[in-house]
Amino acid sequence: MTQDTPTIPIKFIEAMLKDGLINKDTFATLRVKLRSLPASQHPIQGIAPLNLKHAQQEKVELDDQYLSEWYATRCGMECVELDPLKLDVDAITDVMSKAFAQRHKILAYSVNANSVTVATSEPYVTGWVSGLEHILRKEVKRVFASPIAIDRYQKDFYVLSHSIKGAKSEHYQEIGSGNLEALIELGKAGEVDANDQHIVQIVDWLLQYAYSQRASDIHVEPRRERGNVRFRIDGVLHKVYEFPGAITNAVLARFKIMGRMDIAERRKPLDGRIKTKAPDGQEVELRLSTLPTAFGEKLVARIFDPGVLNRDFSALGLDKNIEKKWLSMVHQPNGIILVTGPTGSGKTTTLYTTLKLLAKPEVNICTIEDPIEMVDPNLNQMQVHHDIGVDFARGIRALLRQDPDIVMIGEIRDKETADMAVQASLTGHLVISTLHTNDASSAITRLIDLGVEPFLVNASLLGVMAQRLVRTLCPSCKSKVDVDEAAWQHMVAPFPLKAPKQIYQPVGCRHCRKTGYLGRQGIYEMLSVNSKVKKLIHSKCDVGPIRDQALKDGMSLLRISGAMKVAQGATTIEEVLRVASPEMEM
Repeated sequence: MTQDTPTIPIKFIEAMLKDGLINKDTFATLRVKLRSLPASQHPIQGIAPLNLKHAQQEKVELDDQYLSEWYATRCGMECVELDPLKLDVDAITDVMSKAFAQRHKILAYSVNANSVTVATSEPYVTGWVSGLEHILRKEVKRVFASPIAIDRYQKDFYVLSHSIKGAKSEHYQEIGSGNLEALIELGKAGEVDANDQHIVQIVDWLLQYAYSQRASDIHVEPRRERGNVRFRIDGVLHKVYEFPGAITNAVLARFKIMGRMDIAERRKPLDGRIKTKAPDGQEVELRLSTLPTAFGEKLVARIFDPGVLNRDFSALGLDKNIEKKWLSMVHQPNGIILVTGPTGSGKTTTLYTTLKLLAKPEVNICTIEDPIEMVDPNLNQMQVHHDIGVDFARGIRALLRQDPDIVMIGEIRDKETADMAVQASLTGHLVISTLHTNDASSAITRLIDLGVEPFLVNASLLGVMAQRLVRTLCPSCKSKVDVDEAAWQHMVAPFPLKAPKQIYQPVGCRHCRKTGYLGRQGIYEMLSVNSKVKKLIHSKCDVGPIRDQALKDGMSLLRISGAMKVAQGATTIEEVLRVASPEMEM
């Protein structure tokens, strides 16, 4: 091809045929389809949406990134994947104007003191390089990127940059302080309008990227002069962007308006919720929480995946044995069942999956939550309102007058709530709740510490399931490795669990954003309160004997459940030890 000749569709699919990506039948089909492709579009933009499979490798999908990597290699170029969480949007959009980027179908990828790396999907179009080098007085390096990604991020990045610059140009007063007292006083000062179109676009951008990147939480954190935005993805926080102080406060205020929260109140923590519709049409709920800090309000928006309500237990990571015991418990007519674990361990997901299973037309399920985390039309859900005296205990009393079959209590936090839960179970109701303890055995001593009489624990408690979340290995890039015998024995000690010969380790690819992990699953331990365990429950009982008896009865500890997932190739020893080390059982 000659210089400045765009990629010709027929030549492109001929190369695909020659390299074995497609067969002759697919070639004939593509030849017809690409005739209607607009001249301004790259062949990859016409082929990728067809979801074709590789002719010689059935598991390989010919998506835009695969085709880009193949074509880049064929043209002798490096191929990159545009990751919005790793790119400096400000620096990228300052390199060239939006008009210049769109005209040449390019996007700056990285910038340093001496050079600029620019992503393009046209290897043989180079006429723009010399002009850009002359303007920037820097060397321009070219890398290949998906034309679909370039087109998308051209629009998104320049819209975001325009919104940031537009908000900055208003010269509003920034709100910041070195201490909490000054923060409260300055909270009355003028600021960027949270309804300003620039701010609306910035928040829209944040939400869309949070959804597309599978984030579970959005953190908006004020600092002395600037504010940080971070996403939690698969349990790990990633920095996304830095905003000037005034814009950070306006973004936070926009979230508060959307969540119907009091934007004038900055002195105390507030809660709210937002219901949004994602670009794919799926409704997504966010739970908002603000906290006054030294430099202003910090906001966390927890994103609730609506797909949670449609998952089965195998998708949560329960093995068949624990699933069978759990289902046997939750189908009992009365008693208390507890799910334990720290914040972010997946307890809510387990509860909602269980309630979804139990929600039949002939069953009345009532919940009392603080706050209601996911709205389900099959449940009668009540929210705690401490400001008007409706706490968990009072809520349970009200629910018991609603003729419930099953009562779900968001969390047992104090003696009064624990006593009400026990009374509800003793009067013929199945009660499901959560408790913050390190393991299943500790839940029994925790109830007694809260003030529940041991004989009432004996009479009401059916069982306890403890859980944690471990990151699961990316199926696209994980690789086998010989097991580290010492690490394995540390994980399973003192149990004589034989180590497999090989396990999997994380590698990192475009599917998992180079982390090696994609998604999370639960590891579990299930304690059934049988007659032998009940004999150990008394006012001065200790966790150790209860755990020992449960182990004799067949309970597997959290890390043993994790070891099984390591042996199955689902996760790693390091992940299991991160959330369930032997030291936690001391």
